[in-house]
Amino acid sequence: MAKTIMIQGAGSNVGKSMIVAGLARALTHRGLSVAPFKPQNMSNNAAVTVDGGEIGRAQALQARAAGRDPVVDMNPVLLKPETDIGAQVVVQGKRLTTCKARDYARLKPRLMPRVLESFHRLAGTADVVLVEGAGSPAEINLRAGDIANMGFAEAAQVPVVLVGDIDRGGVIAQLVGTHAILPPEDRDRIVAFAINKFRGDASLFDDGLAEIATRTGWASLGVLPWFAEAWRLPAEDVMDIASTKGGPIKIAVPRLGRIANFDDLDPLASEPNVSLEIIEPGRPLPGDAALVLIPGSKSTIGDLQDFRAQGWDVDLAAHVRRGGHVLGVCGGYQMLGREIADPDGIEGHPGTHPGLGLLDVATQMHPRKTLSYTEATYLPTGAPVTGYEIHIGSTQGPDCARAWLEVDGRSVGAARPDQRVRGCYLHGLFASDDFRQQFLAELGAPASGYAHDASVEAALDSLAAHIEANMDVDALIAGAAEIRG
Repeated sequence: MAKTIMIQGAGSNVGKSMIVAGLARALTHRGLSVAPFKPQNMSNNAAVTVDGGEIGRAQALQARAAGRDPVVDMNPVLLKPETDIGAQVVVQGKRLTTCKARDYARLKPRLMPRVLESFHRLAGTADVVLVEGAGSPAEINLRAGDIANMGFAEAAQVPVVLVGDIDRGGVIAQLVGTHAILPPEDRDRIVAFAINKFRGDASLFDDGLAEIATRTGWASLGVLPWFAEAWRLPAEDVMDIASTKGGPIKIAVPRLGRIANFDDLDPLASEPNVSLEIIEPGRPLPGDAALVLIPGSKSTIGDLQDFRAQGWDVDLAAHVRRGGHVLGVCGGYQMLGREIADPDGIEGHPGTHPGLGLLDVATQMHPRKTLSYTEATYLPTGAPVTGYEIHIGSTQGPDCARAWLEVDGRSVGAARPDQRVRGCYLHGLFASDDFRQQFLAELGAPASGYAHDASVEAALDSLAAHIEANMDVDALIAGAAEIRG
């Protein structure tokens, strides 16, 4: 019978996702079959699953750590923010509805049966299910109808390990405060705690561990030092996207307000010959960039309007006049065209919106979402490309005659006659080493020999060793409970 334990955090971004990924790889190395599970995630950085749906990218990385293909049951509820007050609700891989936060609070209790269904189905395929919470269980104002933290732990009878982030300071207050504020029945579900992101001599915190254990009655699983190789793993949170200084080839990426599926940037950020510069709102696009990459967006029309409000459209036009290169991926591709038609008002008010006019194509929005793994060929060189599509809308126009990718015998993508402005719907293409090296060579970068997938695998192995060396994994597994359906 499968066993399970849940990793919750004393706050957001304490490192839950990475700990679950490291545990998944560590337990897999021990010969166990492991499945990751997150009842509810909120992210616009989604992954396409082998069963034709979408889940949070962190769960896809955890599946990779466990040597599994990602499936929709690993993240049955995914919230994809579209505005400051509303989000698309994806349930078991498919869009259910779009609703405001207040309406979602009423919807959540009806989603619990679907969450439990996915959890128990996944449990039938593994020895251990590692569950990841969301945010913090101390947000007791959200406890009613909760499906992400203690609400799920109660419904599925899953014990909890609480993780605190010492790098932010105040970790004793985080953990002891959580103990103080939780109702007794939730407090009693926590069987142990751990400290993450410690810098320096961890023995200096021995008294702190003892104080937390005394005040809470929870067992300590140890202190995880700062994991220096974390940058080699794909980021899920938009706040984790950062500029990286590397080689002479500068790639500028405007930070869109609803940036989505930005894993296109991870392989570029790791390239030794590339400096990736994230352009924050209020800053102009740099004049010395070799390439401006416009990433995907969860709200293409809204981000296009913001792009203009920043003056980036003027900067981009000047960049092209200087002979610079531009690549638009998915929503960025749609923005580069003449216009975006949204007759059904999928992204707001119905109407047609002018694009940036750098590609002679036009996009029509429609409700059907394209979700697929894709194997393609880079037409200029024949290099293989692997990626995925996740978008609404279709794009047509004269510049599509200069497609630069081929999928199943079809030419896809679009380019200007001089090939300096290109667009496509394929995400994740830069993870393909041969294509990435050839694309960067066109910008003047020498071959680096960097292998992206091998780097990610090595980082996961290092993370597993890091957790085995610093966390009491035996005690964690001993505290796991058998899953009873």
